[in-house]
Amino acid sequence: MAPEGVEQIELTEPWQAVADAGDTPCLVSTKPGRIQAFDHLDKADTFAVDQVVSDASAEIYGCLVLPGGVANPDALRVDSGAVAFVREFFDAGKPVAAICHAPWTLVEADVLRGRTLTSWPSVRTDIRNAGGTWVDEQVMVCHDGPNTLITSRKPDDLKAFCAAFTAEFAKASARAAAGT
Repeated sequence: MAPEGVEQIELTEPWQAVADAGDTPCLVSTKPGRIQAFDHLDKADTFAVDQVVSDASAEIYGCLVLPGGVANPDALRVDSGAVAFVREFFDAGKPVAAICHAPWTLVEADVLRGRTLTSWPSVRTDIRNAGGTWVDEQVMVCHDGPNTLITSRKPDDLKAFCAAFTAEFAKASARAAAGT
């Protein structure tokens, strides 16, 4: 995440879903300290950063969840370290989940060619220009690529989004444990 601008509910609900699934979430940001979350345009809570992206590697994580908010992915897409970190998950074949405006970072990482995904409607042209196919669905799970990509449109879709990505993450974990 960027130091500020993440939509709080798009951070906290997926975080809880990961924890409820028995996994340990980790907040990775472009800067150390705390991130400032928002409730749309109003400041909300702050959250402690667990790891700085410049010290992180997809190798130590099983999956990636990218929350939205308008400012968060917009800041991430201009941070070369954050973009490279995201791209590592695709290169390693690890599942990635993104909601709302978060696909902007995926556009910048150049990982959407041939993929089908959803997002906040204003991101659709960027997705199409990046070679992706945009659909207006509550949740889209795309297996047409090197990894599984799970996307959703907005906070109202969080329940379905969390159910879809935790199921896909569990499948990937089981495959990794089996060595396949």
